Amino acid sequence: MLNHVSQLPFSQACENNKGPILVELQRIFQHSQQVLEIGSGTGQHSVHFAANLPQLTWQASDQNSYLTHLNARIELVGTQNLLPAFGLDVMLDWPVKMISAQLDGVFSANTLHIMSKSMVEAFFQGVGNALLPKAQLVIYGPFNYQGQYSSESNASFDEWLKQNNLQSGIRDIEWITALAAQQSFTLINDVEMPANNRLLHFGRHK
Repeated sequence: MLNHVSQLPFSQACENNKGPILVELQRIFQHSQQVLEIGSGTGQHSVHFAANLPQLTWQASDQNSYLTHLNARIELVGTQNLLPAFGLDVMLDWPVKMISAQLDGVFSANTLHIMSKSMVEAFFQGVGNALLPKAQLVIYGPFNYQGQYSSESNASFDEWLKQNNLQSGIRDIEWITALAAQQSFTLINDVEMPANNRLLHFGRHK
C-alpha cells in the first residue's frame, strides 16, 4: 500500500511549471465554481492548484490505468476541495454522472500532443457537451503557428513524439482554435510560458 508521497510517480516538468500556470489560473478561474482537469497524470498539478484555488472545487480525471497512483496522491496530500479522480477516456462515452452540473471550467496540460487527431477532436466535442455557457477552457502545452515550430527544442520534441507514436505530435494552434470555435469557444489569450510552452485561454460565448 502506498503511504508516502515519495513512493508515487513524479514529473519534474509538472514541478517546474505548476507555479507559472497557477498565476494564470488564479486570474482565469477567479469566478469559477468547479473545474475538471483532463489528463491529471501524477496529480502534482491537481493537488497544487486545488490548494491554491480554495474558492472552487477541482475534479481530477485520467484514463483508468493512471487512477491508482493519482488517487493515492490526492488521498495523501489533497485538500477538501479536490475530489477523487475518475476515469475519463476522451474516445469513450464521458462519465456524465461524475461530471458536475455546475462545471464551468476545464484545464488540461500536455495532453493534446500525446493524443491522435481523432482524440483531439473528441476532446473538444466532450468539453463542448460538458461545460456550461460562459465557461472557461485552459489548455497548456507546445503549439505550432502557421505550421511552423516555435523553437528548435519543440521541433526535436515533435520528432521524438512521432518516433514513439506516429499519431501524436505538436498541434497547429489554428486547428485548435477552429475546433474550439465549433463548440462556441473563442481564444481570449495566448500566454507565453516557460520551456517554449503556451497557455491558451478560451471563453465560451454562449
